[in-house]
Amino acid sequence: MVRFRLIGAAALLGALGACAQPAPAPLVVDPYAGRPGGAFTGDLAGLGATAEDFRNTAGDTVLFSQDQSSLGAEARATLVRQADWLKRNGNFASVVEGHSDEQGTREYNLALGARRAGAVQEYLISQGVEAGRITTRTMGKERPLEVCSTPECYDRNRRAVTIVQPGLGV
Repeated sequence: MVRFRLIGAAALLGALGACAQPAPAPLVVDPYAGRPGGAFTGDLAGLGATAEDFRNTAGDTVLFSQDQSSLGAEARATLVRQADWLKRNGNFASVVEGHSDEQGTREYNLALGARRAGAVQEYLISQGVEAGRITTRTMGKERPLEVCSTPECYDRNRRAVTIVQPGLGV
């Protein structure tokens, strides 16, 4: 009986000792952590490409007409450049954010933002970017570039923004 108690006590002490070990370092490093506004502007996945390079080379924003999610000629030209960049830099994934202006209800604008992001995603896929490398999210009217009341200002808020992310591609 004493022998079983000693074995049980030793097992308990071993288990408690294992709990006292420090946690291992994370396997994934967040390149956005600690950056102002969460923006990553450095070298993406060590390949020499940067988020700044993407914005300067391809352009990261396409604009839409009021209450529309169809792509105009200028938007398609930008998306062709985005698709070319993404195909050349195959170790990157992207998130397409759909935005709307401040007019209308929150629910309507969330749905419109989703349609806009979906239209961009579909076009990028049609240009040869693998579907698994593109995700979408809607912002609706929640994150305008600026709060405004003029038609020109509303035009700038009706957009989809493609954000490249390091190391997440196929």
